[in-house]
Amino acid sequence: MSLIKSISGIRGTIGGVAGDGLTPPDIIKFTSAFGHWVINNTGKKKIVIGRDARISGEMVRNLVVGTLQSIGIDVIDLGLSTTPTVELAVPDENAGGGIILTASHNPKQWNALKLLNDKGEFISDLDGQLVLKMAEQTDLEYAEVNELGKVTFDDSWLQKHIDKVLALPLVDADAVRQANFKIAVDCVNSSGGIYVPALLRALGVETIFELYCTPDGEFPHNPEPLPENLTEISKVVVANKADLGIVVDPDVDRLCFVCEDGSMFGEEYTLVAVADYVLQHTPGSTVSNLSSTRALRDVTEAAGCVYNAAAVGEVNVVSKMKETNAIIGGEGNGGIIYPESHYGRDALVGIALFLTHLAKRAQTVSMLRASYPEYYISKNKITLTPEMDIDALLKEVEKRYENQPHSTIDGLKIEFDKQWVHLRRSNTEPIIRIYSEGSSETIAENLAKKIISDIKEILRIS
Repeated sequence: MSLIKSISGIRGTIGGVAGDGLTPPDIIKFTSAFGHWVINNTGKKKIVIGRDARISGEMVRNLVVGTLQSIGIDVIDLGLSTTPTVELAVPDENAGGGIILTASHNPKQWNALKLLNDKGEFISDLDGQLVLKMAEQTDLEYAEVNELGKVTFDDSWLQKHIDKVLALPLVDADAVRQANFKIAVDCVNSSGGIYVPALLRALGVETIFELYCTPDGEFPHNPEPLPENLTEISKVVVANKADLGIVVDPDVDRLCFVCEDGSMFGEEYTLVAVADYVLQHTPGSTVSNLSSTRALRDVTEAAGCVYNAAAVGEVNVVSKMKETNAIIGGEGNGGIIYPESHYGRDALVGIALFLTHLAKRAQTVSMLRASYPEYYISKNKITLTPEMDIDALLKEVEKRYENQPHSTIDGLKIEFDKQWVHLRRSNTEPIIRIYSEGSSETIAENLAKKIISDIKEILRIS
């Protein structure tokens, strides 16, 4: 059993002993703390909630709603929803915050409380620490019987979200309709099974091959949209001669595509392609995290614009985007953040922009993919003993490569012309994650091996 408290919320496996998994006492404790934080922070007694379709969702929802009512907070319940939908709803409903009940790409035994501020954005690390501190208090006050919160069910936000996507200036539904795309979708039996086909129909797509679109939480494969988990949709695309495949994770904030020949477009290139389209029409700066592909920087600079890197994590990317007034940003995991809509990863926005781009280019998806710089990322890790001083180790590696361009805003990233390696400590394990990128798999892997060899030498590990 696992319970992880981090900048991205309270995440854990269902069941087990309190404090060692996401159990009812844990759900109540952290929901109560967040509810009090919202009241203290905004003075508002209204919170929007929504959930993905995982099996534990209804149970977690009941505990969250009851706890918020007990504090005197009114709840607007969107039911089966998506992370970006709740993000959009919070400010529009004039709520003090939001809670999304989803463990994102984690398997079905996981669930989580994703916490939003009154702007519909993930709370900051500092605010997160305040919530965790409040969760340990034993003197939090609860409402008397006449002051209990009320619950309102609102199923209108599916259409509202779609309407907001269609209203974006760079989304051209007529172009998508005229392209007459045939599209396969894999929504891993979660809420994307409701939202993605509805969006496609609103964009004028008439031929949709639905794979795993029943929102019953029975994930048919690992829900993380990685190539090894997408073999079935690849076959569906080819068998039906579809123009492309679309895949989302359970809460619809990650997006990847399958080419018409069944090959993977690559989730790292979701942001690259959408940014390319946006930059052509609204030049401006872009942002991704340090572990994302260099291809975004190449595309941005080719458009005569400026790219900036942020520490890993959506909150950090959003912060850098605001700081640099970026027109688009995100992460290499298929997360598109488009401020014209809102400051949150949104697969629906990404789908609409990508399909518009594809329709206007009048190319196959594989041809579009081939038009971007070719990079490969190698992901490795090295396990250390718990007492090891990881900060000192990274400092020593930095010293060895001090003459190379490097960044220390999030671990250590070292650049070698157009190749790079990024070393980050894990927040949950005594390991260093080592991501490297090069123009070929061999180059990326050899770069990682060289850095791992350096680390072993420093540690005198044979």
